[in-house]
Amino acid sequence: MNSVISVRASVERMRPYHPPLEGRTGKLRLDFNENPIGCSPAVRRALARLTAASISAYPEQETVRKQAARHFGVRPDELLLTNGTDEALSLVVNTFVEPADRVLLVEPTYAMYRFYSELAGARIVATRYGNDMQFPWNEVIQQLRARPRVLFLPNPNSPTGNLLSLRDLRRILEAAERSMVVIDEAYFEFSAVTVIPWIRRRKNLIVTRTFSKTCGLAGLRLGCLFVDCGLAAQMRKAQSPYPVNAAALAAAEAAMKDRAFIARTVREVIRARRELQTGLAQLGVRCFPSAGNFVLACFAARAKTIVAALERKGILIRDRSSDFGGEGYVRITLGTVAQMRRLLRELKAIV
Repeated sequence: MNSVISVRASVERMRPYHPPLEGRTGKLRLDFNENPIGCSPAVRRALARLTAASISAYPEQETVRKQAARHFGVRPDELLLTNGTDEALSLVVNTFVEPADRVLLVEPTYAMYRFYSELAGARIVATRYGNDMQFPWNEVIQQLRARPRVLFLPNPNSPTGNLLSLRDLRRILEAAERSMVVIDEAYFEFSAVTVIPWIRRRKNLIVTRTFSKTCGLAGLRLGCLFVDCGLAAQMRKAQSPYPVNAAALAAAEAAMKDRAFIARTVREVIRARRELQTGLAQLGVRCFPSAGNFVLACFAARAKTIVAALERKGILIRDRSSDFGGEGYVRITLGTVAQMRRLLRELKAIV
């Protein structure tokens, strides 16, 4: 007689995560903080040089890992290459979080922090940003005194766009002596604030980065995790032996060499950010300061109508109203100045 095996209780309790990632080809994708500019031509040339032998063999990552260590200014034994930042976050949970451990979040934020923590059966302790997107200092410090196992903290945060200073981050780390603190620097190139140099003296600090934003490699899934070398060795035990594929390794090698492309991308995005913020203000739309490659705007009751109208025009932006418990909030990814001007022309016609 066959028996039915029930799923884990933690999975049963989880809400499904369904990002709307289908049907986006050929549209102006300003909805998922990708790089609408694309990747470096050097990346495309590197991918074209992949041989049948390199594709049919298991990937060798040590050469690229050493190059990445030089690129980011760390030792190779302080760096793990991961299958996107998502795998890095999963590694943190798999290494440090037991069922019923507390994980501290400041929401709204990147959904995968909660996803992997809930999957592991952790207890989520969620503090929230205020109405003006101010960081909830009192609540966070109070919760850190209770010694949660892990604090996930992106800097800058998405979708709010706010940035914590090095002084702010030092204050958090000092309050979190008995917790692992994960600083997700996915948008570092646009903010220029990093704590990677602190990993040697802060044994409870983990930093993550991604190749998806400035390098334009979101489709190849490549990230990095930086941590004290002793903990890095422990975390490698929880990682699969071939986490990064051959195409991603070849692309990363080329992307890191083309620093000029990264610099041009950052300059263009920062110009586009000013263009969009100025244009939204002229339309009477409230938007919040951002240190990332996106801007959070409030369209109030018209948000869903505007998102749908833009989609009909071939422009995708992300309705984040549910993250704030009501209607109105939309996150707009930044691309080129020309792309922002096109968006603003369409918005003006709608609004």
